[in-house]
Amino acid sequence: MWAKVESNSITRFYTRPTAITVGDVNYPANIMSMWTASELEAIGIYEVVEDNTNLKDTEYYTNGAESIVFASGVVTKSYGTATARNLADLKTQKKAAVNNSAGDRLFAYDWYVLRATEGGTAVPSAITTYRAAVRTKSNDMCTLIDNAANVDALAALYVFNDDDPPVQPIGVWPVLS
Repeated sequence: MWAKVESNSITRFYTRPTAITVGDVNYPANIMSMWTASELEAIGIYEVVEDNTNLKDTEYYTNGAESIVFASGVVTKSYGTATARNLADLKTQKKAAVNNSAGDRLFAYDWYVLRATEGGTAVPSAITTYRAAVRTKSNDMCTLIDNAANVDALAALYVFNDDDPPVQPIGVWPVLS
C-alpha cells in the first residue's frame, strides 16, 4: 500500500500499483515496483509501513480502529486497542464445534450400532473402542475450553507447537486402528 503525501498530509491511498499524475507528469503503475523508496518519496509517494502491534486474531478480538498517519517522513498504518470478544460466547461456539466434529466422527460408524441393535451382529471391538475414545476426547476438549480463564487462554488451546507433527494443547482426535 502507498500513500500520496502533500504538504505533510496524506491526500490519497493506493492499495495496488496504480498509474498516477503528479503535477503535470503522468507516471505508469510500475513505478511503485520499479522505483526505489527515495525516488517515490521525491514525488510524494510513500510506502505504508504496517504496525500490527495491537492487531489481534479476529476470531477472538474486535480490533481497534485503523489509523494511517504521516510523521517523521514515514506513513504508518496502525490499529487501536483490540477488545476481547465475549468469553462465554466463544466457549459456546468452540464447544459446539468440538461436539459437531465428534458427531461427524461417530456418524461414520453409527451403522454398526444400528446393525447390532436391529440384527444382533456384534460391533467390532475396534469400532467400540474408537467410538468411546472419540466421546472421551470430546469431553476432555470441552473441559479444557470450559477451564480457559480468559480469551487468551482459550486462543492458546488452538496454537500449534513445534513438535513434528505439530499439535495443539486441545489435542487431536483419536484414530481408528
